[in-house]
Amino acid sequence: MANLLLFNKPFGVLSQFSDCDGHPGLGHYLQQPNIYAAGRLDHDSEGLLLLTDDGKLQAIISNPRHKLKKTYWAQVEGEITQPALAQLIRGVKLRDGITQPASAKLIEPPQLWTRNPPIRQRPNQPTSWIELQISEGKNRQVRRMTAATGFPTLRLIRVAIGSWTLGNLLPEQYRWETIHIPDTKHHRFRPKRAKW
Repeated sequence: MANLLLFNKPFGVLSQFSDCDGHPGLGHYLQQPNIYAAGRLDHDSEGLLLLTDDGKLQAIISNPRHKLKKTYWAQVEGEITQPALAQLIRGVKLRDGITQPASAKLIEPPQLWTRNPPIRQRPNQPTSWIELQISEGKNRQVRRMTAATGFPTLRLIRVAIGSWTLGNLLPEQYRWETIHIPDTKHHRFRPKRAKW
């Protein structure tokens, strides 16, 4: 059994416990000993960050081989077009290669907490919200993908990793889950939540 902490990382916070370059680390929000982030989320992105006290679970979640899908809500500049969505779905050419096929769709503006500071928005410039699901983890991938299609990301929130979701957690809030880790040598990883 492994302990997994689901944390709603606020904007501007690093995915490490120490501060760096004027950005606060996780140590300002989490005081639990011996837990480590399983993956990362850029300081200017918000939402779900997973942390665990189990090295095997950390490696499984972080390893692209297990292809845990990551779901994001992105507020982009402009009214996004169907051709742009189709390009996100097919794959976008970036400097480090073409992204793998993704899931992308237009969504209604979600009911969210207020971001501090608010996004920089140009007067008379509309915005759109999209849901994007990817299974790879290139550096700043979602932002680079939307920018490459002509719709830069203004706000980015990760709402799910695999079957783990942000749920009703507000920024700085977290919840614990206990996970049974199966033998992953011959099976694709599908975590089972322990019953309390």
